[in-house]
Amino acid sequence: MASYRIALNFEDGVTRFVECRDDEKVLDAAFRNKINLPMDCSDGVCGTCKCRAESGAYDLGDDFIDDALTADEAASGLVLTCQMKPSSDCVIAVPTTAAACKTGQQKFTASVASVVPHNDAAIVLELDIEGAAAPAFLPGQYVNIDVPGSGQSRSYSFSSASGETRVGFLIKKIPGGLMSTWLEHAEVGTKLELTGPLGSFYLREVQRPLLFLAGGTGLAPFLSMLEVLARTNPEQKVHLIYGVTRDLDLVLVDEIEAYTKRLANFTFDTVVADVASSHPRKGWVTQHMPEDVLNGGDVDVYLCGPPPMVDAVRKHLDDTGVRPNSFHYEKFTPNAVAKEAA
Repeated sequence: MASYRIALNFEDGVTRFVECRDDEKVLDAAFRNKINLPMDCSDGVCGTCKCRAESGAYDLGDDFIDDALTADEAASGLVLTCQMKPSSDCVIAVPTTAAACKTGQQKFTASVASVVPHNDAAIVLELDIEGAAAPAFLPGQYVNIDVPGSGQSRSYSFSSASGETRVGFLIKKIPGGLMSTWLEHAEVGTKLELTGPLGSFYLREVQRPLLFLAGGTGLAPFLSMLEVLARTNPEQKVHLIYGVTRDLDLVLVDEIEAYTKRLANFTFDTVVADVASSHPRKGWVTQHMPEDVLNGGDVDVYLCGPPPMVDAVRKHLDDTGVRPNSFHYEKFTPNAVAKEAA
């Protein structure tokens, strides 16, 4: 009997993972894990348990009525969790909050494995997860990390892939910043508390070319996505544009370059805004976005960067009249406790 991993992503960004057998309905698997997904009848009649399957293969059977789920809705990816039986790992968007489903954010403990500064721009933090189970998350998601002794936390996207006991983060180095200051003296083995995974910015099922737009340490979630893509090796084209303010802000370029050897259809460009830079591509990301990577709109665009970058890219797409098939973005500010995604 096969079992599959089902990611339940709630509208408040909380994600919970459950194991579902191939002969089991998703609603039942969720209840078995003490997650009360919306439902009234559980018989395919009321439509209360309607969610959206964002990736994966499944069977809905024929024991439901059209009033609960029409053929058009099913074709668009809507599902009834009381009828859905998976035949692969799946990601399901649940149109309510985790609290409404009587489930909360997961917490886990990790210890500092390494702290590596990159110029004065960023810090790569690696943590070893305590316990036997590696954390599950969707590539692109983040966690809140408690800063010891402060009573506060900071949000950072995973730069590593799910399922590993060592996880990585790319953190912007901010003079006087709460986490930056603590990391200056962090010792290997120090315990940290993490809460997550969180966020609705994550890699969906790859069905068309991808355009990744990273601003500064907004590169982190794309490193996670690229690692997952390298392991699955999709045939679709993937292009990354990595924009920074100064030359010194370009970090981990060697890691990006390594993916060109692991992903046959992956390419990338780096862009530096500083007019005094000798970098071959100067200016803003929007000035180095050729028409071919937009593929006439038949492209899924993912963007992670500061709010002005997000706004500039949205305006650029509007001005050029290009409407990508989907546009997922995450805005962040250096000291943000929480993130905004769409």
